[in-house]
Amino acid sequence: MRIRRWWRFDQWIPVFAAMPRMLAELSADPDSGMRGYRLVFDPRGPWLVQYWDSLEKIYSYAAAPESEHRPAWTAFNTRARSAPNAVGVWRETFPVAGAESMYVGTPPLGLAKAVGTRPVGPRSARARDRQARRDR
Repeated sequence: MRIRRWWRFDQWIPVFAAMPRMLAELSADPDSGMRGYRLVFDPRGPWLVQYWDSLEKIYSYAAAPESEHRPAWTAFNTRARSAPNAVGVWRETFPVAGAESMYVGTPPLGLAKAVGTRPVGPRSARARDRQARRDR
């Protein structure tokens, strides 16, 4: 979410308020496909990183008429037409099939917190070697 007109509370508060309901719904349902998330606050508004099992699970949730997402998205689009520059939303989707995360001296965050970790052993000490094994 990007707040472009701070004084337009009527536009951005409903968008801001909708996300916790969606996150609670997804977190309560292990079959939803959402593995975890991280919410970050920025001077221009909050942003959210979510970790999902698959693109299909994301699209299924977004399109489900009984989900919290559908009415929130419909309401956002209605408000956005009445004040097009007040608040915006953005989304980027990256399949992470070959992703690797490294953690030294810190607990797992982000992707590793969402899906777990594997220790590195003598046969997999170099990132290049681990990636080459996955690419075969």
